[in-house]
Amino acid sequence: MHFNVEENLGAVDRSVSALQRDGQPAHAVILARTYATTHEDLWDAVTSAERIPRWFLPISGNLELGGSYQLEGNAGGRITACQPPSSYAISWEFGGFVTWVDIRVSNAGPDHARFTITHTAHHSAHWDTYGPGATGVGFEMGLLGLHMHLTDPDQPRPDPLEFAMSPDGKALLTGSGHAWGEAAIAAGADPEPARAAAASTIAFYTGAEPDAD
Repeated sequence: MHFNVEENLGAVDRSVSALQRDGQPAHAVILARTYATTHEDLWDAVTSAERIPRWFLPISGNLELGGSYQLEGNAGGRITACQPPSSYAISWEFGGFVTWVDIRVSNAGPDHARFTITHTAHHSAHWDTYGPGATGVGFEMGLLGLHMHLTDPDQPRPDPLEFAMSPDGKALLTGSGHAWGEAAIAAGADPEPARAAAASTIAFYTGAEPDAD
C-alpha cells in the first residue's frame, strides 16, 4: 500500500482552545479533515453502526438521540444531541472520566465534505503530562481510517497496532504528536512544557523514549 506520511499529516487541521465547562477550566481539542465524498455519504459513514467499525472501532448500542453507545475496548456514553445530517454530540466516558465530543459534517465544495471533531475535557494532570496530543493523535488515526474507508470502501481495515508499529505508522504518530504540541503553543501554551508533553505523547503511542528537542 502506498502511503504518504506528509500528505496525511497535512490533510488535518488542528487547533486547541481554553474554555470553561460547567464552571471549571477546560480545553477543547479540535481537528478536521476534508474528504472526496458527498455530505450524505460522509454523514452515513460516521453515524451508521454498520460502517463505523469499518474505519474506527466495533460499536454497539442504540445509536439515536438519547441512546447509549459502547466502542469495543474504548469509550462509551450517551448521544446528547443530534441534528441530521449536520451534527451530533456525545458524552465520552472512559477510565472513570467523562469528557464530551461534538461532531460536525459540512459541505466543502462539489463532491467534498468536511468532518470536524471537538473533544472537550476539564483541565487535569493528564493534560499537563500529555497535552492535546493524547486525544488529538488518537482521533487523527480515526480520521485516517475514515479516509481509507471512503477512498476504498471494499478494502479491509488495516490492523491498527500493526500499522502503528510500521515505519509509516511511527512517522505519522510522531509527526502528529509534534503538530499537536505546536497547536498548543499557537493557542498560548508555554513552548517548553508543551513540547515536553508532545514528546510524552509520542513516546506513549510509539514506544520511543521521550525527547522534547
